[in-house]
Amino acid sequence: MTASADKPLIVQSDRTMLLETDHPLYEAARDALAAFAEIVTSPEHYHTYRISPLSLWNAASAGLTADDVLGSLREFSRYPIPQNIEYDVREYISRYGRLRLVQEDGILILECDDALLLEQLWADDRIRPFFVRKLDKTRAEVKKAERGSLKQALIKKEFPVEDLAGYEDGAPLAIATRETTLAGESFDLRKYQREAVAVFHQNGKATGGSGVLVLPCGAGKTILGIGIMAAVGQHTLIVVTNITAAHQWRDELLDKTNLAADQIGEYTGETKEIRPVTITTYQILTYRKHREEAFTHMGLFDNQSWGLIIYDEVHLLPAPVFRAVANIQGKRRLGLTATLLREDGKESDVFSLIGPKKIDIPWKTLEKQGWIAQALCTEVRIPLPEEIRHEYAVADVKAKFRIASENERKIETARAIIARHPDDQILIIGQYLEQLDKMAAEFNVPIITGKTSNKDREQIYQDFRAGAIKLLIVSKVANFSIDLPDASVAIQISGTFGSRQEEAQRLGRILRPKAGGNMAHFYSLVTEDTREREFAVKRQLFLTEQGYRYRIVSGVDGLDAAEEAASQTGTGN
Repeated sequence: MTASADKPLIVQSDRTMLLETDHPLYEAARDALAAFAEIVTSPEHYHTYRISPLSLWNAASAGLTADDVLGSLREFSRYPIPQNIEYDVREYISRYGRLRLVQEDGILILECDDALLLEQLWADDRIRPFFVRKLDKTRAEVKKAERGSLKQALIKKEFPVEDLAGYEDGAPLAIATRETTLAGESFDLRKYQREAVAVFHQNGKATGGSGVLVLPCGAGKTILGIGIMAAVGQHTLIVVTNITAAHQWRDELLDKTNLAADQIGEYTGETKEIRPVTITTYQILTYRKHREEAFTHMGLFDNQSWGLIIYDEVHLLPAPVFRAVANIQGKRRLGLTATLLREDGKESDVFSLIGPKKIDIPWKTLEKQGWIAQALCTEVRIPLPEEIRHEYAVADVKAKFRIASENERKIETARAIIARHPDDQILIIGQYLEQLDKMAAEFNVPIITGKTSNKDREQIYQDFRAGAIKLLIVSKVANFSIDLPDASVAIQISGTFGSRQEEAQRLGRILRPKAGGNMAHFYSLVTEDTREREFAVKRQLFLTEQGYRYRIVSGVDGLDAAEEAASQTGTGN
């Protein structure tokens, strides 16, 4: 086997790949792999990637061929590509589109080019109930109500369906973006936003109209949604994470489109309005008085002639909403997220029911273009106080994580970090309320938790945006859909075990471009030699996946070295 030492990638027969991070071609190889592979681990010198069926199907749906994927692997691989990898890539990519859903004369049809494959599906007891009848050797009529369930079942058999059956038109609604916002600022979609709208919409063709757009926090996912609403021009239901996010969507729609206030409704625990554009929350959709009862408000999906349904933070889509989405596959569906990672592993359901990943713009790409801030990510390791070492040693696994997370030495570390950023807007973010309350008392600053009323929450956010508050403490309620454009420093004092999606959202809180400079700082305080450090390794994967170098320092004394290193590189990378 001939090796090429000037290549950074080692492709292995178990579908994993090792990428050398110190190699001059590291960044080019990383960007190529991001289109068709998933990152698994990210220690200092070699990062591990994996090719999976889903990663290849997303690549195929975005237009990549097997030759494209194998060409990238050969370009960067130190050794010849294992034969089984070539076979797997060609086999899995070829499966996308072998089964197609189309409509003819009002009939929903599953068609394929392989009569034997259709015979196999017809004989499968798990698939057969979705069919009405065979039309010929390669086509079968599908029950319209089972369109989503069939796609879910087939992807589990590793046959992803290309859905070309089109959509039911909703009630028309003329939506246009403003050239000047209500605040008097000029407004237009950025180039990458216009391209994303075009990729999703496909000029109204059946090949468009459903799928997920992955963009970094701060890249304007709400603006993307507005652009797609204008392209579709029909009544729209927008599903968001919480009431604060709902209000931010409403404000953006009023500020940047020709929609009037009486055309936008809020359907939440506080207000029940159904208008041409209606904004609701996952929480209200999954509300029911008793576990045995039906979901009280799930009928909202059918209560209006929606032409488009937008799922903000689609990676948080709850299981009951998945079931509802399976029943409304005739609606155009847009998923917006900064990361498709789901802690429950249901990425294939997102693929089947919302649609494949249509676009994934790397964070570092937008950073280089100046659309989001540069970020320096620093893990500060803090020793466990001697007086609680015994308590930690005898605690169970869950208690160990909490003891480490609530290490009181994090307060003095946070104080040192705050002192280094006297002119910045700073967020302290954490998981445990008792810990956050101590921080709020220590620094005499406001705190936002799930108990904070929506009125108080929005006032505090407004004061923070205006600069009246320089330091704000927030619980995990601020992980999603919160617009804090002036935050430039985040101090994560505790996290949710190994949640990579949470790391994405928390970093995203500080990535909007900064006035007078474009550097953001993300600090993660971790108790060394504990369970917390083990989970921090998993969360670190997200930052590495996006191209960020993850600096590790020991205690407060190590911060100066990290800052010096950052000043030398200029980008924290």
